[in-house]
Amino acid sequence: MTSRAGKKGKTQKHPRILFFADASSVHTRRWVAAVAERGARAIVITRQPAEVPGAEEVIAVAPGSDKLSWFTALLQVRRVAREVAARFQPDLVHGHYVTSYGLWATACGLRVPKVLTAWGSDILVTPRQSRLMRMVVAWSMHHADLVTADSMDMIDEIARYHPAGPCHQILWGADTDKFVPATPAEGFEVVSLRTWEPNYNIDVIIDAFARVVAVRPDTQMTLHLLGGGLQQAELEQKVKHLGVQDHVQFHGRVGDAAMVAAIQRSRVSVSVPTSDATSVSVLESMACGLPIIASDLPANHQWIDAQGGWIVPVRDVDALTQALLQAHDQQQQAAKMGRHNHARIEREASRRGQMDAMWRLYQRALHPLTPRLARRRPADRT
Repeated sequence: MTSRAGKKGKTQKHPRILFFADASSVHTRRWVAAVAERGARAIVITRQPAEVPGAEEVIAVAPGSDKLSWFTALLQVRRVAREVAARFQPDLVHGHYVTSYGLWATACGLRVPKVLTAWGSDILVTPRQSRLMRMVVAWSMHHADLVTADSMDMIDEIARYHPAGPCHQILWGADTDKFVPATPAEGFEVVSLRTWEPNYNIDVIIDAFARVVAVRPDTQMTLHLLGGGLQQAELEQKVKHLGVQDHVQFHGRVGDAAMVAAIQRSRVSVSVPTSDATSVSVLESMACGLPIIASDLPANHQWIDAQGGWIVPVRDVDALTQALLQAHDQQQQAAKMGRHNHARIEREASRRGQMDAMWRLYQRALHPLTPRLARRRPADRT
């Protein structure tokens, strides 16, 4: 049987990609839009239906978020994939998030190259909590023709599963046409772009910021909290309890323009999660010329050095307070850190450059020097 990868004239110009991904995620929307701009056609199968720029269709399967449905919906996933294949004829299947949509992508039954992109917790956290999830990750990796992840610690962890295909670091990247430096506001403004959920330790940021307000009372200070999330009521109550409601703005989820405005007003960006891969919000803050205060995680060490910010222990209010005070008291040095960060993102992590690199990897998967896909077709019948 002739592999679709052999149809070079068509796939090189306009590859058809079937995505399994969260349509409601900004990362999915940006990724699909980027490949569409480069000439691909795309359909998205998702549990969270939403508009995805660049996608011809968004198809909902087993809407909701219960964990069991990732498994009970597999027969439906295969049926829908066959229906899509009959009219769309995808050249590639790409699953985003290994332990959920990645499972669907590898189990969809279509005999085309499979690409998996790990997002973070699907590799760094979930497999360590469940033997079943370790088995899911191992099985998915064994059936993947290409794997990508956005930090080297994730690449190292993926290697432990001995993936069948190559594994490459591809960053989500920062849009360096939108996220650019500007003159910050007067006073001392701080921005956090992380979701208001336990992993991101927004409560610790509020505690540390309140201490800085108390010890530098003559400075006009504002903490901008973007991202939104389930802990909003709890965090608002904490702000009131600490008496800093006049200094904290809860913005919630906003578009790129409002996000850029909040970053550009600020003098330092704070990202202190308990677990994380490379954070897009960190890269975007760096692109805007801000120094970073980040938690002591391998992915953060990859981007934040002494020239670009401060690394603090996870959930250490004292250390975070001291870092904020240094950013406040040493603003010339902080601005120098920001310039260092901006130059590094332009050089190493622009979204445009990362998506160009991904486009080349798609082409390699479609036109491999040695057609792995043909060698392992019998395993695909499971």
